[in-house]
Amino acid sequence: MAGNLLARSAHDLGAAAWFGGTLMGAVGLNGATGKAKDPKERTRLSSLGWAMWTPVQIAAFAAHGIGGIGLILGNKGRVAAQDTVGSNTVWKSIVTVVGMALSLYSGILGKKVGELADQGSQGATEPRPGASDELAKAQSQLKMLQWALPVFSGIVIVLGAKQGEMQRPENVKKGLLRK
Repeated sequence: MAGNLLARSAHDLGAAAWFGGTLMGAVGLNGATGKAKDPKERTRLSSLGWAMWTPVQIAAFAAHGIGGIGLILGNKGRVAAQDTVGSNTVWKSIVTVVGMALSLYSGILGKKVGELADQGSQGATEPRPGASDELAKAQSQLKMLQWALPVFSGIVIVLGAKQGEMQRPENVKKGLLRK
């Protein structure tokens, strides 16, 4: 019981930090830095903020992943035997890995934008007229990713909630009978 509680807590807190951090970054950090008076500061400050978030994000991913592995190991019999639990676990794992890969790519793009901050911009993810193609492309991709990341992490949370519902005794019984 205590092992499962610890695994579930790490798993859920990691996903919550991922979701909350990416949503706050898109709305709060990027929104606020886009209001900086100096166009060069808009991308520089946003890049610095995201860089400061990166170690926390990595810790959140680690907690989520370790907790998820613990949950799978602690529930391997139910994952194998109960109808739809295995497929939910597979889909949640795929969405998690893709979301983490997109987060990594977002970090790479953010670093590039930070390196090109001296060009100035209209916002953290909005290039100014006349920006280099390299900066405009990176900012355009970041603009899409800043909203995709909360969607991916949100889906992970919803799939986790579904798995929690699948653990209700009446659902375990139905799932075992269907399989």
